[in-house]
Amino acid sequence: MTLASAEDIHAYLADRLNLALRRPGMMGGEIGITLLMDPLFVAERQPEGWPAMQRDLARRGVWSARGVTGAFAHLLPAHGATGHVEETASVYAELAQPRGWLRPDRVLTTDEYANLRRTMIDWVASDRTWTDVTSEYGQPSMLFGGTNPLYSKTLGYMSNEPNEPMVAFHLWNGPEPGTDTTWPSAHPEPLLIAIRLGLGQLAETLTYTPTGHRLRPTNATAEI
Repeated sequence: MTLASAEDIHAYLADRLNLALRRPGMMGGEIGITLLMDPLFVAERQPEGWPAMQRDLARRGVWSARGVTGAFAHLLPAHGATGHVEETASVYAELAQPRGWLRPDRVLTTDEYANLRRTMIDWVASDRTWTDVTSEYGQPSMLFGGTNPLYSKTLGYMSNEPNEPMVAFHLWNGPEPGTDTTWPSAHPEPLLIAIRLGLGQLAETLTYTPTGHRLRPTNATAEI
C-alpha cells in the first residue's frame, strides 16, 4: 500500500481547515477547527505550535474555559444554537493567514484596503446591514457562516499583504432580547453589530455599532 505524501496530507488538512472556517456550524465548531490546526503544525514539524497559539490567545483575552467561543459570549449578543462559532472562526482565520494556510475568495487591493481602514470607524457609527457592508466594501475575502440571511455571520476583509490584519464585520440576526422564542429571527437580514481589527486584547479590538451597543451583554467591556 502506497501512502499519501507529506505534501498531499498537508494540502488535505489545509483544504479541510478552509471548509471548517467557512462553515464552522457544519464542521464541529471550534473543536473541529482546532483538530485541524494542531496536525497542520505537526505536519510542519512544529508540534508546539498549537499550544503556543493557545497561550497567545489566552494572553489576549481571546480564550476562556469554553475556548474562543466563550470569550465572545462576554462581548457580543448570543444568536441561536450555534453560539459564536462564526466570530470564533474569524479569529482562527486571521491566525492561519500569515502561515499560508488560508485560501480567501479574494483579497483587497492596496487602495481598497487603505480605504476600508480609513473609513470604517466613522462608517460603523451608524447602523448597517449585511447588504450595506457588501455595497460599501465589496464581497468579503471570506464569509464565515452560511448564506441564509436569517442567521448570523462574519465577513472578513483581507489585504493582499498577508501581514496586514484582517477586518472582521460581525453581523447578528435572531429574536430580539427579552422574547421567549428562539425563532424566527427578527430581521430580514443580519445587522452589523461590531467590527474587529487587530491582535490585541479582544475587548479593545471591537468597535460597536449603535445596535451592537444596545444588544451587547451587560458585562461587555469593549470600547464604544
